[in-house]
Amino acid sequence: MRREPRITPIGPADVARIVALHRRCTPQTLWSRYHRAMFDPGGCLPTLLNRPGSVHLAAQEVTGRHVAVGHLMPDHSAVEAALLVEDSSQGRGLGTRLLRRLARHALSGGWESLYGLFLAGDERIEAILRHADVTVNRTQDGDTVTARVRTRDLAKSG
Repeated sequence: MRREPRITPIGPADVARIVALHRRCTPQTLWSRYHRAMFDPGGCLPTLLNRPGSVHLAAQEVTGRHVAVGHLMPDHSAVEAALLVEDSSQGRGLGTRLLRRLARHALSGGWESLYGLFLAGDERIEAILRHADVTVNRTQDGDTVTARVRTRDLAKSG
């Protein structure tokens, strides 16, 4: 019987496992997350995981391997959510679970809405948003879509 990965907080001590997750991802998956080529995840992840006021979560298999990460990052008057699910774990609902958990953190932090950026036509992100079953306000600027949701609705969904 396969157990679902558990969602757990992560931080700077988890850099090696998060780098390993990135290395298991295809270039397409990394492009979807970062909107640019990702040459050395070990170079940017320590800064990301040390960002003041941010929340970082991982979906962790029973073996201890991280198969997905979610980040919640305050950005002046708003808060951004970002997700990465390794290719072999996509389609299992991990992105939606992480997004809902991030919304609960945002709600407890007093944020009324959260946003995420994704590339137009990214069907995987669209699937996560559909499964979240909340109203999503989208705006598009070139190839980049900004999706905004009410934190309260997302935290209570599912």
